[in-house]
Amino acid sequence: MISLLSLKDFAVVSAAELAFGPGMTVVSGETGAGKSLLVDALMWLTGARADAGIVRHGAERAELAAEFGLADAPAALAWLRENEMDDGSDCQLRRVIRADGGSKAWINGRPATLAQLSELGALLVEIHGQHEHQALLDRGQQLALLDAFGRHDPLLAEVREHARRWAELDRELGDLARAGDVGERVAWLQHQVDELARENLDPADLDQLQAAHRRQANAAGLLQGCESALARLAGDDGLSLSRALHQVSADLARLSSDEPRLAEVVALLESADIQLAEAGAGLERIRDDFDLDPTRLQQLEDRLARLHELARKHRLPIEGLAGRRDALQAELEGLADASGRAERLGRERQQAAADWAAAAAKLSKSRATAAAKLGQAVAALMAELGMGGGVFSVLLDPQDSTRPLPQGAERCEFQVSANPGQPPRPLRKVASGGELARISLAIEVAALGLDAVPTMVFDEVDTGIGGAVAEVVGQKLRALGAERQVLCVTHLPQVAAQGHHHFQVSKAVAGASTHSAVTPLDDKARVEELARMLGGVEITREVRANAKQMLSRAQAG
Repeated sequence: MISLLSLKDFAVVSAAELAFGPGMTVVSGETGAGKSLLVDALMWLTGARADAGIVRHGAERAELAAEFGLADAPAALAWLRENEMDDGSDCQLRRVIRADGGSKAWINGRPATLAQLSELGALLVEIHGQHEHQALLDRGQQLALLDAFGRHDPLLAEVREHARRWAELDRELGDLARAGDVGERVAWLQHQVDELARENLDPADLDQLQAAHRRQANAAGLLQGCESALARLAGDDGLSLSRALHQVSADLARLSSDEPRLAEVVALLESADIQLAEAGAGLERIRDDFDLDPTRLQQLEDRLARLHELARKHRLPIEGLAGRRDALQAELEGLADASGRAERLGRERQQAAADWAAAAAKLSKSRATAAAKLGQAVAALMAELGMGGGVFSVLLDPQDSTRPLPQGAERCEFQVSANPGQPPRPLRKVASGGELARISLAIEVAALGLDAVPTMVFDEVDTGIGGAVAEVVGQKLRALGAERQVLCVTHLPQVAAQGHHHFQVSKAVAGASTHSAVTPLDDKARVEELARMLGGVEITREVRANAKQMLSRAQAG
């Protein structure tokens, strides 16, 4: 629910900060004082398009902010987490609208688009007024409310799953159909796979091949290098390194009796002599392993040439040929049984359609029962709200579709006749704003506790009524406030008296400027405000007594 609303340079409000609690909060004030500004502020905070006209005259921008607790808004919390905008168990919406018409928005301090603000706002606040196109006018929302009223979640989940399965199978069949005659493709794939399969494309084998080719291609140079190194070690051009080391070691050994530290040098020279001998032996083995085989070299070059040609053909490095072979093989296997696969998919799709039809039929039957109950409940509430003889019905309209639909086999249309003798018309076509607001209230009360939106705002739902009907409207709003947070802008004392909390909007002119202020009222101030609403310009002692009695009676109920 909303806990705090802050306004700055918004219309005729220079600055205001309002704290809200649970239950029903009423907002009242003189005509033209700006009672509906709070509703307008919530609309812009929840995604309405920016209008430079809301910026206070002379100001650069209007700033709006609202804080919401999410304990009663699990859907909003899930949305925040999904969009990585969550910040604990609270949520803050902020919007700045500039005088040139531009605007920026933030969700929990993170920049947000208007679409994101609207999506989240729809999960936090639902506005019912005389002019706004509220959610209840949307046929999709009407169907969702009917399903919530009928508690259809399990049936609806089954219908959606069968529709999803049918769509998946239909997509696979479409892919096969678009492929057409796959005979030529199969033959081409088989040729490519066979060509690649003739070569060993294992990465280790490719490394060995390239290493062997380098050795054969450079065998003459390698052999010559080994021979030259062995000749130098053997001393073919003079004293061998081994004999030189031996002589130096012997000379130093004779001197070591006079200088003991020379013994360490002698030991190092002897070790070097041993390593030199091992190096010579290693060179001899390597030299003897070299095989100047032109035929072998040609074979290696031929194989490398084939691999390079395949790599150019498939536009891949040699190392990528193995993956290409596997991909072609997989496609070949997928197309090899194309006709059989199409028949199998067709049977599965037919079964999915049958399963959907059976599940949709159960859902349709349950919807019909729920529609009758909801229609009766709303019609009874309409009579209490001053529309006696009115009719409310829920029309289930079968959808003409060639494919299973995830929402079921029908659409939903709320229909209403507010006056006796008139045929029911779609709710979205009801002309009277006051009637529309009261009908919306009746629907909300009938579906009490089923609407997931935690905060409901009613903007002058009492237009065109009075007396006992006004008191009933107030009682219904108060009952709704026991389940949801309710904000209600009203001009009727019978409705205002029912609120758990009360704000008064007043307007004053200072110089050339007009200011509106929003003030929370205590019990004494509420009596005065109710007296003003009851008595008009002249407030007598009797009017105050009447107001006090009205407030006491409403709060006691």
